[in-house]
Amino acid sequence: MKMYYFYRLYRKHLNDSQGKLFFCESKLSNRGLNAGMITELIFTVKYSGISPLSEKIVHKMINKWIYSDLSDEQKVIKNNLANELSISPILAQLLVQRDINTYDDARSFFRPDLSDLHDPFLMKDMDKAVERLTKAMQKNEKILVYGDYDVDGTTSVSLVYKFLIQFYSNLEFYIPDRYNEGYGISVKGINYAAENDFKLVIALDCGIKAVEKVKYANSLGVDFIICDHHNPDEVLPPAIAVLDAKREDCNYPYKHLSGCGVGFKLMQAFATTNGIDFQNLIPLLDLVALSIASDIVPITGENRILARDG
Repeated sequence: MKMYYFYRLYRKHLNDSQGKLFFCESKLSNRGLNAGMITELIFTVKYSGISPLSEKIVHKMINKWIYSDLSDEQKVIKNNLANELSISPILAQLLVQRDINTYDDARSFFRPDLSDLHDPFLMKDMDKAVERLTKAMQKNEKILVYGDYDVDGTTSVSLVYKFLIQFYSNLEFYIPDRYNEGYGISVKGINYAAENDFKLVIALDCGIKAVEKVKYANSLGVDFIICDHHNPDEVLPPAIAVLDAKREDCNYPYKHLSGCGVGFKLMQAFATTNGIDFQNLIPLLDLVALSIASDIVPITGENRILARDG
């Protein structure tokens, strides 16, 4: 196959932090005029005031774009959508490529609504999690809200803590030190819970693979509720409840919640069980929206609803 090469040169005068003038040169090379086009971007910085001029490649990126044609069935769906929605065939095709195939799918996509959120009790172990949390509050046990140190983890902790503190005061939160403890549930965090008489830990955005850590916590009399969205291993932690829509035995309809989204579903279930108005959760949706954006989960289904209202 014959290959074609195209080059575009951009020059811009800029000042660096030391006030020296330099050139920013960008060379765009497109190889091939087909769906598998490979694009290379190479940025070369040439500093003036230095003899001889020095060159440094500061960025290089290679992307391969592959476009799939619609099947005959999808073409029929596209035409039906275009007619039903009174939209252009191009827009209808974009919807079909996003697995939006019916009028109701399109309505949910363009007009996401909180009334379309799934029942949180469809998630495996949700009943166990709510039962243990309610029991802890009834017995005035100390509860520790534990979360990862990234944005998804900290928004998860913020949401659960801010919601529960309205109804229960024997509550604290814990964010592990990124450098001294690392990612996930740490031995230091478990020891902190045990030494300070916490009977229940709600772990958010982490814990799905912490089998040995949870075993250790159990030996110290500390119960765990795991709220995670990462892929689990075959063996789950021996926690009171493991909330993760990606569990093989979980039939929850939407599999792509953020960690904060799972924490939100726990609070939604807790509110339902204890007669708390759902409106109390709405002011916290901005935290869920932030977690969705920062953790780069798909903005579809429930995530789309939560992001829109957040």
